[in-house]
Amino acid sequence: MGKFARLLSVNGIDAIKRVAVVEAQAAGERKIFFRLLSRRGEVFSSSNMSYWRDIGVGRSALARLLTGPGLVFETIRIPERRQQVRIVYGVIGPGVILQLGQSMENYTRFIEAFQKIFVATMAFLVLLAALIGWFMARQALAGVGEVTRTAQRIADGGTLQERVPVKSRGDEVDQLAAMFNQMLNRIEALMRGIKEMSDNIAHDLKSPVTRIRGLAEITLTTDTALDDYKGMAASTVEECDRLLDMINMLLVISKAEAGVEKLHDEELDVAEVVRDACALFQPLAEDKGVTMTCDVPERCPLRGGVRMIQRMVANLMDNAIKYTGSNGRVHGRLWEDEEGVATLSVQDTGIGIAAEDRDHVFERFYRADPSRAQTGTGLGLSLVQAVVTAHGGSINVDSTPGKGSTFTVSLPTVSNG
Repeated sequence: MGKFARLLSVNGIDAIKRVAVVEAQAAGERKIFFRLLSRRGEVFSSSNMSYWRDIGVGRSALARLLTGPGLVFETIRIPERRQQVRIVYGVIGPGVILQLGQSMENYTRFIEAFQKIFVATMAFLVLLAALIGWFMARQALAGVGEVTRTAQRIADGGTLQERVPVKSRGDEVDQLAAMFNQMLNRIEALMRGIKEMSDNIAHDLKSPVTRIRGLAEITLTTDTALDDYKGMAASTVEECDRLLDMINMLLVISKAEAGVEKLHDEELDVAEVVRDACALFQPLAEDKGVTMTCDVPERCPLRGGVRMIQRMVANLMDNAIKYTGSNGRVHGRLWEDEEGVATLSVQDTGIGIAAEDRDHVFERFYRADPSRAQTGTGLGLSLVQAVVTAHGGSINVDSTPGKGSTFTVSLPTVSNG
């Protein structure tokens, strides 16, 4: 518009007409057209309008142009044609208005091509994203499928030795597989323990029941006096007491391991418990010719079950005296370290434990060959370990055959939470 305004002011209206025709021919008469209008909208000059004859003068556009500064734009659609036409009106001189029209065919083609490319590209991206998502989901759930298949094999009659393969990715699925394998390890250990316990119970119940039956059969099949029947009854009561002690001990161990009994519900002084145990077992040690000493602080508080702690300490001291010969020594020591851990050490100079037996002494009914000469059920140390574990502690044994053993129990005190 500025170019035509300057040309009109310098060379007049004829120059505008010539330039408009030349510009239209150069751009293509189907691409652009020019019209020169009066203020009333009358056309007094134009380029070749044979292609644009359907386009008239917009009266509303002229009205807006004459009432306001600047240019006025219109976009119209020609009937029976696909493309639109952009028209601009502008005043280029006194009483002279230029109407310039340009076909938007190139823009329409560009937009259509862009739409086709955009739709095709988006369809490809959506398909690609779906494939990638499916692949990633399949990879992520592959570990879950392994867990499911392993569980299904076990449920269908497989063994508890089945395990889920754990890859080295370290993601949540690998953690799930590792935890599932740990659960299987725990279940397998429990089942193995139940089987061993059942076998041991059957073995240990067989002997006293056989003795009771044999004694009763002998008494009934022979001519016996009343005193013989009394002796049979006394022996039967004694064997029954042994059986009841074993069963009660098993129940206590099972409750402690399962966490059924509330062990951490009261504050107790373990130093007092150890002192009382030393006083209780002192006469037994003297009868065997064993020297018993205790080194206990004035106070050592912790939270737990008093009866369970008493059973634990009593079993350790009873075992130490039982397996220590005449002129031997048993020493109990209790102390609390800076980290708030109470440690009880029971040391003896008895028969000791062989290296191959140390890993089994805490198992139920396990008795090493040298200990079979002594009475017992093989449940005392199992109870000790169950109580220690229930109180969040640990126990270990250090022993040398023929020189003695040292059992060390560590328990968190009140100050350690």
